Amino acid sequence: MCKIGKDKLPRLHQLIEENKYGMNKKDLKILVIGSGGREHTLAKICSQSPLVGEVVIAPGNGGMEREFRVIPLSVNDNDEIVKIAKEENIDLVVVGPEVPLCNGAVDALSDAGILAYGPDQQCARLEGSKAFTKDFLARHKIPTAEYGNFSEIEPAIEYLQSCSLPVVVKASGLAAGKGVIICQSKEEAESEVRDMLSGNSFGDSGSEVVIEEFLAGEEASLHLICSGEEYVTLPLSQDHKKIGEGDTGLNTGGMGAYAPTSLVSDEMLREYENTIVKPTLNGLKSEGMNFRGTLYVGLMLTDKGPKVLEFNVRFGDPETQVILPLVEDDLVPILISSAQGHRLPQKLKIKEAFAMVVVIASKGYPGHYPKGEKIKTPEKLPDSTILIHAGTSTEPSGEVVSSGGRVLGAVGTGISLEDAKVAAYALCDSVEFSSKYYRNDIGYREFSRI
Repeated sequence: MCKIGKDKLPRLHQLIEENKYGMNKKDLKILVIGSGGREHTLAKICSQSPLVGEVVIAPGNGGMEREFRVIPLSVNDNDEIVKIAKEENIDLVVVGPEVPLCNGAVDALSDAGILAYGPDQQCARLEGSKAFTKDFLARHKIPTAEYGNFSEIEPAIEYLQSCSLPVVVKASGLAAGKGVIICQSKEEAESEVRDMLSGNSFGDSGSEVVIEEFLAGEEASLHLICSGEEYVTLPLSQDHKKIGEGDTGLNTGGMGAYAPTSLVSDEMLREYENTIVKPTLNGLKSEGMNFRGTLYVGLMLTDKGPKVLEFNVRFGDPETQVILPLVEDDLVPILISSAQGHRLPQKLKIKEAFAMVVVIASKGYPGHYPKGEKIKTPEKLPDSTILIHAGTSTEPSGEVVSSGGRVLGAVGTGISLEDAKVAAYALCDSVEFSSKYYRNDIGYREFSRI
């Protein structure tokens, strides 16, 4: 249980209760940790709560500075995170990225008496170590691909000889969504294994590898807000990981997403909860882990049923940009309840609408790409759109320029997926910078089902 100061908890509860009766007391101060599109979305959503007086982002990015106060910060420095939270008298810290979660930021904040949303370091191993997760899934008989974990080259090469093609080679540690290689030949797989385990490909993240059976099917992203064994589900979404249209080329952190997806029916979702979600949360508890925060279940829907591709312990990026705008309930009390380990509502109220995000990247990503390109965006956005800043910075002149591979997220919403698509792509067209690149086929699998 988080060690939150006695003076703070009653105030949080009072504000939540008062809000239920429409008093709209804007008193809470929230700190969002991170600098990408996920954190910009979280800040926007939290700022809409009638409970919240101010949202601060650390370290944020250039585009966020036009909307929120941002504070310089190294997300790897737990002492600095705690210091800023104390100096700013923060009521709730929302830790966005995986790196500080795996680095124990929530543990440090909790030890300092500061309420933080996200799992502790022990639970964050579900994302920080693919090898740990695969062994956990096997122990608790949760469906996943056949696999082997290796930290030495020769045993890994020997295991490869027994694998069917294609075969998947994964860096066990954090690799920003790029540490998964689908190999079409044994020679390619052997080369990837040698590169990873020798430290050439992903450094320490590749010091252990997972060699995995290739699973065929469609992917879906299931996000849950958890408090121990309790959870609420968010709209299911589908991400597009490949850089090229038709899901071709290299893996990226995600080039676009939409929600909800018709790929998963309500009946199918109940099945996934019974065969995957509940066994996972129960399994964690049985091993002495109390999961609080976001659990992202990456699913592959195969002809033999759903299988877990991966767990993330935070909101996905870019999935956050499409699932949170569809939630009608105030998200802040739910994040607070999760952070405190308290009861969650049985379900969330979800809008009868669709959302799509198209990631606008710098040409060359996920390889080498230019930076520092001036970005021109519309002065006024249509109500059906949201512009999310991911990889931007501000020049001394005040101009916003590109600073990352994934630069912006163009979000469109509507009463149909087609309406959301039209809005998102119109926003893409209205943004200008020299190396602008985006996929034109986000949601193509869903449209083939309609």
